[in-house]
Amino acid sequence: MEVTEAIRLKRAVRSFAAEALPEQALRAILNAGRRAQSAKNRQAWHFIVIRDRETLAELAKLGTYAAHLSGAAGAIGILTPNPDERWSIMFDAGQAAAYMQLAAWELGIGSCPATIYQPEEARQLLGFPADLHLRVMLSFGYPADPGELTASPHLGGRKSLSELVSFERWQDPLP
Repeated sequence: MEVTEAIRLKRAVRSFAAEALPEQALRAILNAGRRAQSAKNRQAWHFIVIRDRETLAELAKLGTYAAHLSGAAGAIGILTPNPDERWSIMFDAGQAAAYMQLAAWELGIGSCPATIYQPEEARQLLGFPADLHLRVMLSFGYPADPGELTASPHLGGRKSLSELVSFERWQDPLP
């Protein structure tokens, strides 16, 4: 799949089939995250993979819109140093998340990000060290409706390019 096609078709998948992810696919997704660019090539992240159904159900309770975690074949938590100390940490985590989601889409695997609003509960559940923080998780799995992978993008709700872009100065419109 071409990158531009993946970007055009990629959508959030929140409902997953009850099918495990092959180890090879999971490794390809993780490797895509590892290869993401980061500020000064710090790679200030650690990925934690969760496949246990009970743990996924508990994690789903830690974010207002994180219910999709409970039905996923697996999830990846993106652990970072304290994001309050350097703004680029969450930008870098977002880069890793985007790379992983695009790699998954190419493999026919859906995903959706979830914000973790109760990070200390997540720490207790997953046992990661105090110097790391969990704010973002990604759910992964084959879509319950496989047609989601090939459906035409619905542009409803998407702003036009002219609403989002200025050239040279704030009010100079897209030519």
